[in-house]
Parts: sequence; C-alpha cells; structure tokens
Amino acid sequence: MKRRQFIQHSALASAALSFPNISFGQKKDKLGVALVGLGGYSTGQLAPALQMTSHCYLAGIVTGTPSKAEKWQEQYGIPDKNIYNYENFESIADNPDIDVVYVVLPNSMHTEFAIKAAEAGKHVWCEKPMAKTVKECQKIIDACNKNKAKLSIGYRMQHEPNTQLFREFVKNQKYGELKMLEAVAGFYMNSSGIWRLDKEMGGGAMYDMGVYPINGVRYISGQEPISVMAYESVMRPEKFDEVDETMNYMLEFPDGLMANCATSFGMNMGRLTVTCRSGNFRLEPFQSYSGIKGSASDGTQFTNQVKSQQAVQMDDDALAILQDKPVMVPGEEGLRDVMVVEAAFKSAREGVRVPIG
Repeated sequence: MKRRQFIQHSALASAALSFPNISFGQKKDKLGVALVGLGGYSTGQLAPALQMTSHCYLAGIVTGTPSKAEKWQEQYGIPDKNIYNYENFESIADNPDIDVVYVVLPNSMHTEFAIKAAEAGKHVWCEKPMAKTVKECQKIIDACNKNKAKLSIGYRMQHEPNTQLFREFVKNQKYGELKMLEAVAGFYMNSSGIWRLDKEMGGGAMYDMGVYPINGVRYISGQEPISVMAYESVMRPEKFDEVDETMNYMLEFPDGLMANCATSFGMNMGRLTVTCRSGNFRLEPFQSYSGIKGSASDGTQFTNQVKSQQAVQMDDDALAILQDKPVMVPGEEGLRDVMVVEAAFKSAREGVRVPIG
C-alpha cells in the first residue's frame, strides 16, 4: 500500500472508531433509537417526542407483546428487521440502523438490558431510577465504559429551560445566598396489579417519584447531600403491603443547607421552592410533562418554554453522541440518586439519621 493510501485508510479507520455505532465511512446526521419496553411512557411520551426531534428518530422497538409490535409497526412504519423481543435482543448488535437503545422497562430490568445494549455496541439511554441499587448502577457504568458507549439517564428536567435558569440563579446568587430547598413529587395511584406495587420489580413511590426531588435539589444547589433523615407512612396498607406509599425525607448538605423533600403515591403534588437570603423562587408543577410554571418573589413569572421536554432531552443526548461530547446527565448522576434512596430507606427502617456515601 502506498503511503498516501495508507494515510487515507488510517484516517477513515480513526473516524469510524470515534463513532462506534456508525457504519464505517458513513457519518450520520440523525441517530436511530430503539425503545426497549412499550409501556405508557414510551407510548404516550417518547414515541411522539421522537417525531419532533432533529438529531434522532424512532428506528426500532423491543417488546414481548406481538400485538404491540404490530400496532407500532403500522403507526410508525418500523421495518420488520428493526423489531425485536427480549429473547433475540442481543442480535441488535448486527443492526446498523440502531445507534441508541433507550431502556424504558420496570426498574428491576434496567441493569440487565442496559448492560446488554452496551455489550451490543449501542449507546445507552436509561430511564430513572437508573437501577435498584448502587452496585447495579456501577455495573451499568462499567459496561458502558468498557464498550465505549455513552450513557445518559433520563432526567429530562435537567434539559428544561426554567430548571436550568434556577440553577444559574443559585450559582450567580441572583437572590442572595442559598438558604433552604423544598421539593415534592407524587400522584394518587389508584391502580392495582401493576409493577409499581411490586417490591422485586423496584416499585414504590421513592424509586418512581422520589428521585425527582433528590435530583432536583442536587442539581439546583450544585451540592451533594451528606445525610438523610426519612419517615415512611402508609394510608392504604391493603394496597401498599410491599412498597412505600409516602416518604418524607430531609437532606443535609455541607455548611448546614437543608432540603425538605417528600414523595407519594397517595397525593398529587409537584413543587420545587428555592429560598435565598434576598428572595425566593419556585416552579409548581416542577416535573410535569407540560405546563411548567412558576414565579419569583420579585414578580418574575416562569412558563413552559418547550413543546416536548422529551424531545429536547433526546436531541441533547443525540448531539453529545454525534459530536463526541460529554452527556448532560451521565450515569454517575443516576448512581448518586440511588445512593440517597438506599440511605433514605435505611433511615426510615431504623429511625436514625443516615450518612450518605
């Protein structure tokens, strides 16, 4: 091989290696996403959002229900070769149409399929909570690092403009020094026989909704909590005999900063309040899919600014892959939240303040 030819081939090879899931010699401008799990969130939020994205698109699905596959194929024009079930999932490695696997399964299944996706050579987007335990979170991170797959956790609020603005307010002390935080998230769940009531599947309010306040106060403050004191309460023991219905928990941060948090499957709530020395500001609701609104003590109003939070989130994550830049919400974010969850459960169980980490 002549020197010029060798240099050209080497350059092409290097380009291919920098985009491990993009075909050799072909740089994509949009990434193909496969949704794993076609429950309510995929059906009602992610799939419609993928029709609005600029840097990624719905390329495939993974489901254990043939009737769902047929319906999705008809609605979104998904080719046969891009439809998988849980038994043949590993063969997704041979499909160049799919660059990203988005894990949208019950919590107990996140670890298995996130690792399988990474080992198949695909980038991984994983819904929150990242996993049931810190050890499982670390396994996902290790698998993605080993296979050079980018890993992002689905905390859409970190991509939301008002939430980002609040972080800047605190960072720049627009209303003075941060003094206290409050964050609550929950809804009244009246369903029965679903995985959110199953302990082994990672059900319960703390896993499902409690991570919103945890991630919210961590993100806004830019600090990591050092301890938690938690109290669990149950109003419907006949329904919540395995998992938590309501959890109140206080997070302690360095320098005496406190965050009062709560989550519940027994009441509708969603609020983030930031109190500073010279004023305060809040979002209520702060984690709903639409209708984000809030206000500040100086009269400033905050309203919903994006058509789809999920579309913004997935476009941000796709651009990070295409441009080979760090993702906004890496796996370590999910791990730190689960670390707090584990400590909160221990605190509620033992009735003591529990150090975090």
